[in-house]
Amino acid sequence: MDLQRKPESNVISTTFELPGVRKEDVHINLQDGFLTIDAQSSYTSSYEEPGSTVREQRFGKISRTMQLPPGINEDDVKASVENGVLTVMYPKPPAREIPIA
Repeated sequence: MDLQRKPESNVISTTFELPGVRKEDVHINLQDGFLTIDAQSSYTSSYEEPGSTVREQRFGKISRTMQLPPGINEDDVKASVENGVLTVMYPKPPAREIPIA
């Protein structure tokens, strides 16, 4: 996971590398200020050589949960995937001053 703040647009961008994972196998859930990314990958290949068959299988589950900063409107959280990289973006919440009692 890579977390960046883009000062020119005041957006926080979080990227997750998910090589070999199809878009349909990625699930994003946002609940009570926690963002959860779940992904499942599966890969199967086989080929035949004279006198033998070679089969490879690879399966894996990825899950990551992170807490979003307070004040994030859930409707402002956006996600996209391109070339095995999932990007989740949301605006940086404004700073607020805490009064001293």
